[in-house]
Amino acid sequence: MSLEVVNPFDLSPIGSVPVASWEEVDAYLAEAHALYRNRDGWMKPHQRAKILHRAMEIMEQRKDHLAHQIANEGGKPLVDAKVEVDRAINGVELCIHEMGALKGTEIPMGLTAAGDGRFGWTSREPIGVVVAVSAFNHPLNLIVHQVAPAVATGCPVIVKPSGDTPLSCFEFISILHEAGLPEGWARAVSPPRDVSEKLVTDPRAAFFSFIGSAAVGWSLKSKLAPGTRCALEHGGVAPVIVDPSADMDKTVASLTKGGFYHSGQVCVSVQRVFAHSSIVGELSSKLAAAANALKVGNAIDGDVECGPLIRPREVDRVAEWVEEARAGGAEVLCGGEKLSDTTYAPTVLLNPSPDATISKNEVFGPVVCVYSYDDVNHAIAQANSLDVAFQAAVFTNDLASAMNSYRNLDASAVMVNDHSAFRVDWMPFAGLKHSGHGVGGIPYTMHEMTIEKMIVINS
Repeated sequence: MSLEVVNPFDLSPIGSVPVASWEEVDAYLAEAHALYRNRDGWMKPHQRAKILHRAMEIMEQRKDHLAHQIANEGGKPLVDAKVEVDRAINGVELCIHEMGALKGTEIPMGLTAAGDGRFGWTSREPIGVVVAVSAFNHPLNLIVHQVAPAVATGCPVIVKPSGDTPLSCFEFISILHEAGLPEGWARAVSPPRDVSEKLVTDPRAAFFSFIGSAAVGWSLKSKLAPGTRCALEHGGVAPVIVDPSADMDKTVASLTKGGFYHSGQVCVSVQRVFAHSSIVGELSSKLAAAANALKVGNAIDGDVECGPLIRPREVDRVAEWVEEARAGGAEVLCGGEKLSDTTYAPTVLLNPSPDATISKNEVFGPVVCVYSYDDVNHAIAQANSLDVAFQAAVFTNDLASAMNSYRNLDASAVMVNDHSAFRVDWMPFAGLKHSGHGVGGIPYTMHEMTIEKMIVINS
């Protein structure tokens, strides 16, 4: 039995991966657990680094193929898919570099008489079997963020990619094997939902890495076996504050990229823009003009800037949310319509109701909402009113304004004069409230995939 993968623009078949049964998954878990329990068989750091170096070389040789595959299965425009491949290669390199930073510390023992004559220090060792479940929107780089840190730290890993975009994941695992990693140390599987849940909640899983919807992530966390640690990365409804001192043209260009990159299918995509009433008309009209100029089409075409949504039903959902907002008084400045069963026009809404679905929930589509404000503290209060919080942004040339937004926005990161979707792979990346649990970013993930173990010697 196999899972067919289609291009999300024209729904044409482009490949398939095998559907794993519980018997196969159970065997992989047993093998991974046995590898971890056999401490004498752990790969040395220099062996793991050599494998990752070789994997980088293979990825460099196949950059064009990998980028086309990302665009073909995930609908990310080719120009952005090429950037994703570069980031994925750099991510593997970052894992190698961070291996040298995984170290312990000396713990002073003589601070009380009870500690006299003793020496203590810590070291880091792998936590155990890592089980990862991933999302569709960055089908190679997300896998690198979940799998390469496990390899670097010496953890056996089993990864389940999104059923929409499994090809890049299976290929990365294959590249690791080609680079010299024994197969049991990294497996890709695509089982049915019930088997996936058994995999995640199995007591042999020491660490669970999840990227996807909050409903699924929090549900799975509640079912984890006692002792299993986890990191959850969900979505937000990213707020942006724009004050009158902001550079208008630079702000519009940044918001256009942050809002419509990958057709808004990014967990920190610009969604709610709060602009001062003195500039809201100019900002919203210029943003609408920029959005209206974006070319929508098949992501594998080199000049396409906005690809399809991942499934036709997502197009229908976005259309329903926009129509609800329109009926509630929002002004549709551009877009606001399905272009086909698989694409939706880049859309800018002006002043939708704060109670509209699109004002409260992650749209994960090519829609940016602009709201007018007079008192920035009221705008920040509205930005903070939701049960999600991830990254945010403020556009201003006033230092006091920047610091006020930084201090008061509910966010794990606040970008100043940059859009909310900015990220480099070595920075902390963490959802707050319902948006996640734990901290992502390759160095932080590697830290969470290890334990700090202490030795005390009585001399």
